[in-house]
Amino acid sequence: MAKDDKVILACEICLSRNYTTHRSKTKKERLELKKFCPKCGKMTLHKETK
Repeated sequence: MAKDDKVILACEICLSRNYTTHRSKTKKERLELKKFCPKCGKMTLHKETK
Protein backbone atom coordinates (compact mmCIF):
# COMPACT_ATOMS: atom_id res chain seq x y z
CA MET A 1 0.00 0.00 0.00
CA ALA A 2 1.35 3.42 -0.95
CA LYS A 3 1.85 6.04 1.71
CA ASP A 4 -0.41 9.09 1.52
CA ASP A 5 -0.26 12.56 3.00
CA LYS A 6 -3.32 14.07 4.67
CA VAL A 7 -3.98 17.54 3.24
CA ILE A 8 -6.42 20.31 4.13
CA LEU A 9 -8.22 22.22 1.36
CA ALA A 10 -9.12 25.89 1.89
CA CYS A 11 -11.48 28.05 -0.15
CA GLU A 12 -9.61 30.60 -2.27
CA ILE A 13 -12.28 33.29 -1.74
CA CYS A 14 -13.23 33.16 1.98
CA LEU A 15 -10.16 31.13 3.16
CA SER A 16 -12.27 28.76 5.26
CA ARG A 17 -10.84 25.26 5.63
CA ASN A 18 -13.66 23.00 4.48
CA TYR A 19 -12.24 19.67 3.30
CA THR A 20 -9.56 17.11 4.13
CA THR A 21 -8.28 14.54 1.68
CA HIS A 22 -5.26 12.35 0.92
CA ARG A 23 -2.70 12.63 -1.84
CA SER A 24 0.33 10.62 -2.90
CA LYS A 25 3.69 11.58 -1.39
CA THR A 26 5.28 11.40 -4.84
CA LYS A 27 3.39 14.51 -6.03
CA LYS A 28 5.27 17.75 -5.39
CA GLU A 29 2.79 20.36 -6.65
CA ARG A 30 -0.08 21.59 -4.49
CA LEU A 31 -3.52 20.10 -4.94
CA GLU A 32 -6.27 22.33 -6.41
CA LEU A 33 -9.87 21.14 -6.69
CA LYS A 34 -13.15 22.84 -7.49
CA LYS A 35 -15.48 22.10 -4.54
CA PHE A 36 -18.64 23.53 -2.97
CA CYS A 37 -17.95 26.05 -0.19
CA PRO A 38 -20.76 26.09 2.40
CA LYS A 39 -19.72 29.53 3.68
CA CYS A 40 -19.71 31.18 0.21
CA GLY A 41 -22.66 29.09 -1.00
CA LYS A 42 -21.15 28.31 -4.42
CA MET A 43 -18.54 26.26 -6.25
CA THR A 44 -15.06 27.73 -5.72
CA LEU A 45 -11.45 26.69 -6.17
CA HIS A 46 -10.02 25.01 -3.08
CA LYS A 47 -6.24 24.87 -2.66
CA GLU A 48 -4.04 22.77 -0.41
CA THR A 49 -2.83 24.62 2.70
CA LYS A 50 0.47 24.25 4.51
